[in-house]
Amino acid sequence: MKVKPVNHARAAEEFLDDAPHLTFHDERLWDMRQKRDQQMHLLPEWQELRSRASAIKEHTLANLPEYLEQFEANAKKNGIHVHWAADGAEHNRIVGEILEKHGAKSLIKSKSMVTEECDMRAYLEPRGVTVTETDLGERIQQLDGQMPSHIVVPAVHKLVPDVAKIFAKNYNTDPNDDSPQSLAESQRMAARPVILTADAGMTGGNFLVAETGTFVVCTNEGNADLSATVPNLHIATLGIERIVPRMADMGVFIRLLSRSALGSPITQYTTHFRGPQKGGEMHIVLVDNGRSARLGMEEFWTSLKCIRCGACMNTCPVYRRSGGLSYGAVYSGPIGAIIDPTFNERKYSTLPFASTMNGSCTNVCPVKINIHEQLYKWRRVLAEHHELPFVKREIMHMAGKLMGQPTLYRTAINGTEVALSTLPRFVLYNWLNPWGKHRELPHPVKQTFHSWYKKNRLKDKKESQGGKA
Repeated sequence: MKVKPVNHARAAEEFLDDAPHLTFHDERLWDMRQKRDQQMHLLPEWQELRSRASAIKEHTLANLPEYLEQFEANAKKNGIHVHWAADGAEHNRIVGEILEKHGAKSLIKSKSMVTEECDMRAYLEPRGVTVTETDLGERIQQLDGQMPSHIVVPAVHKLVPDVAKIFAKNYNTDPNDDSPQSLAESQRMAARPVILTADAGMTGGNFLVAETGTFVVCTNEGNADLSATVPNLHIATLGIERIVPRMADMGVFIRLLSRSALGSPITQYTTHFRGPQKGGEMHIVLVDNGRSARLGMEEFWTSLKCIRCGACMNTCPVYRRSGGLSYGAVYSGPIGAIIDPTFNERKYSTLPFASTMNGSCTNVCPVKINIHEQLYKWRRVLAEHHELPFVKREIMHMAGKLMGQPTLYRTAINGTEVALSTLPRFVLYNWLNPWGKHRELPHPVKQTFHSWYKKNRLKDKKESQGGKA
């Protein structure tokens, strides 16, 4: 069965029609962007940090096999079991086998975009494993049956009444509770017994350190530390691109990460995991899932530098006004629009077009990924691979023909005003005109540059040449 492209425009339209959620979403994310800017101005060395972070990531990716082997060797010395997963299916199988070996039927986990990417919960739960998200935002999304809508704040699109209804349904709390503090306490009271009795714990991770064979997890709720230390079995899942060469490199990335994400100087918990606790067992699953293939893409490999801060999402006018769920993918916003097509080019062929190409995403990226340039390059690739929707393809084809013939183009421009004034609306506003779905077609200027130039400059030029003669 042929995969259908995500209809981002339709999903975004639904989000735009919900004024309260749209306003909150836009203002909340823009507030995070402004706080990021405040932190940037407090650090004179901000741009130097960005340049160093970018250089470190590019160097690491250029030598990825060597650093991954170094990490594996050092991690094993630390008593960590290291596994390699070529794709999402292998990752899920490995995790399932580890849990089965230990007879684990309940798994608590902190936020991990890679496990979302691999759709791990859908694999484990039919096999008798109960998976409980301990991050507040992730738990809200899990209870509501939705993917995360943001890399850092998974439930940022929800209002307090939305959460109250979800908790009332699952925790029998008051559906009219409008207190964020009370709702957070409800989640805490529901989660603690599960955490204390869990058979296994799981975390994601922000960085792998090749030099020491350790990994770093950054959170603001402390739930990752509980997930990793309360049960005796700890499984960590990280993408292979999350590696850095030295512990000293953490001084660069830790200073950039939370400032870029939330506008705070550092995450509340920055935990370095060095090995299993006494009497416990620790496993790390290193996931490829298309990353090696992307590393070989000449124009798109630098997207692997991403440290998942979400700064590009917070500044993007399209993401802020369309919501993360409209992207139909685990990774949304500008970074998702350049990553997702590497997973499935056809399914996510619409996402690179969900951009105004203003370049703000590139300007705020802490590792200097040229996001807006890659969005443009993806558009070109998708056009070459015939992955454009029929209407867009035909409109672009007609526009190319029109603009490629100056005489025809000028005739069309001259006739536009007459058409707008006389033709019935159904001729001008229909399914072939997506622009007119939410806005009126603009009236052309009374005088084009060509007609002005012909009237003024060419006339003066002829008179000048005639005078000389």
